[in-house]
Amino acid sequence: MNRDNSFKHAEQTWDGRFSGQDFLFGTEPNAFLAQHRSFLVAGKAALAVADGEGRNSVWLAKQGLHVDAFDISSVGVAKAARLAREHDVTVDLRVADCDDWNWRPVAYDVVAAIFVQFAGPAMRRRMFAGMIDTLKPGGYLIIQGYTPKQLDFKTGGPGLLDHLYTTSMMCDAFASLDIIELREYETELAEGAQHVGRSALLGMVARKPAR
Repeated sequence: MNRDNSFKHAEQTWDGRFSGQDFLFGTEPNAFLAQHRSFLVAGKAALAVADGEGRNSVWLAKQGLHVDAFDISSVGVAKAARLAREHDVTVDLRVADCDDWNWRPVAYDVVAAIFVQFAGPAMRRRMFAGMIDTLKPGGYLIIQGYTPKQLDFKTGGPGLLDHLYTTSMMCDAFASLDIIELREYETELAEGAQHVGRSALLGMVARKPAR
C-alpha cells in the first residue's frame, strides 16, 4: 500500500491521542462546517473524511443526513460510535485511512474534510482526487484546514509546512469544481484541548458541476 511517509505509525499515534476519556477536539462540530449548514439537505448522503472521534459526522447526522465516516484510528471510531449513540443518531463508521477507503464514484451529496492534515503532498493528491470522484454532480465539498501562518501560532496542526493549505493549492486541486467560497483568515478556535487559541485557517466550499 502506498501510504504517505510523514506519519509512518499513524494508527498508533492517533490511537494514543484518542485513548483518553475526553474528546480531543471536543464534541461540537467544526465552526466553519456549522456555519455552512444552509448547504445541507436532510435525507441526502454525506461523507466525513478522517473524522476522528466523530464530532462532525454526528453533527451531520443530527441535521438529517445519511452519514458515512471513517478514520484510521479504531479507538477514535469507537468513541465516535459512542457519541452517535449518546445523540441518538446513526453514522456508518469504518476504520480506514484515505488510501484504504473506497472512494465510490458519485456517491455523496456532501463531503466534509475538516483538518485532515496528516497527509503529505502525495497522499493529499490521492485524497483530493477521491473527494472529487465521490461527489455527486451538484454535490458540495466543505474543507477546513490550517495555512502556513499556523506555524507561527502553534495552536494546533501538524507543524509541517508541506501539510498545510493555501488558496492557490485549493484552486489547483479543485479546478474541476465551482468554488463558492475560498478564504484564508485568522480567528480564535476553541475546539477541544488541541485546537485552542489564535489560528490561521483556510475554509473552502466548492460544488461539483451538474451534468
